[in-house]
Amino acid sequence: MKVFLHDDYSQLTQTPGHPECPERMEAIISRLPEVISPADMIMPVPASEDQLALAHEPDHVSFIKNFGEGYMDADSYIHSHTFDMASLAAGGAIQAAEYSFDNKVPTYALTRPPGHHAGSDYGGGFCYFNNVAIAAASLLKKVKKVAIVDIDVHHGNGTNDIFSYSKDILYISTHQYGIYPGTGHFKDVGRDEGEGFNVNVPLPARSGDATFDHAFDKLIIPILKQFKPEALLISFGGDAHYKDMLASLTLSSPGYLNLLAKLKEFGAEVCDNRTSILLEGGYHTQALAEVVCGTIALFNGKEFDMKYDEVMDTDGIGNEYVGKAIEVHSKYWDV
Repeated sequence: MKVFLHDDYSQLTQTPGHPECPERMEAIISRLPEVISPADMIMPVPASEDQLALAHEPDHVSFIKNFGEGYMDADSYIHSHTFDMASLAAGGAIQAAEYSFDNKVPTYALTRPPGHHAGSDYGGGFCYFNNVAIAAASLLKKVKKVAIVDIDVHHGNGTNDIFSYSKDILYISTHQYGIYPGTGHFKDVGRDEGEGFNVNVPLPARSGDATFDHAFDKLIIPILKQFKPEALLISFGGDAHYKDMLASLTLSSPGYLNLLAKLKEFGAEVCDNRTSILLEGGYHTQALAEVVCGTIALFNGKEFDMKYDEVMDTDGIGNEYVGKAIEVHSKYWDV
């Protein structure tokens, strides 16, 4: 696995004390030597404004570029360097996805700030440009079909909206229902040509290992196999972890790796290893670092010790909710 990382991803993006903090990246970087050598790390360059426009309206790009300094919304601050840093995050996502496609090698883009709450003409939720959407749109110059699997605790409303009308991008999201941004109902399946290609799996609080395992085995992997994408992008948020303080899902570190192992196997079998992981949320710095570095170890065939291994959901607390999504999508897929 190749890792795309830039020193500037450790800059301040929000205000001091904000959960989307440089310490997130610093915790990951401190453990990277355990799982990867410097030879397998690549420094990305910023996305151009034309590349940002693959998923965003020019007015939105201009808005972020010329905003000045202050709050974009109640949770998201813009500094003088935010445009450059967000462009660099988008660039890292594009380059990781294209490197993976060209070389048939899995990649991990350790980007900040995150992106999946940014729509074509709006930002929010700590996000300015939608890194995974820009990367997916870039890949569509080379392929016909791309799949995005979003495992953040929050629904990727921006990604959902950008590709709501597309049959070429399959978007699948697992998330806690009823929290920010309040979207991602299982009946939101896409529109017009894109109907059936938005797969939302909202889950109740306390859903964890058993629920996610059920969702992947009965819904997510079967749909991916029927869609047969040429490339797989994973929006990875570590905030569905039981240690995270911003929400109430209960994935353990081994539970996360179990899901990534399923996606790794799928990517190898169907996409010729054209699998890219892009960092989104995750705010307990040590749990985030553990799962990110554990994932890199997994893709490199290495063992990695897990400290946060308590399994809180053994019975499938959210299986009923998964069943609702299965019922809706049985109209479009063999599930």
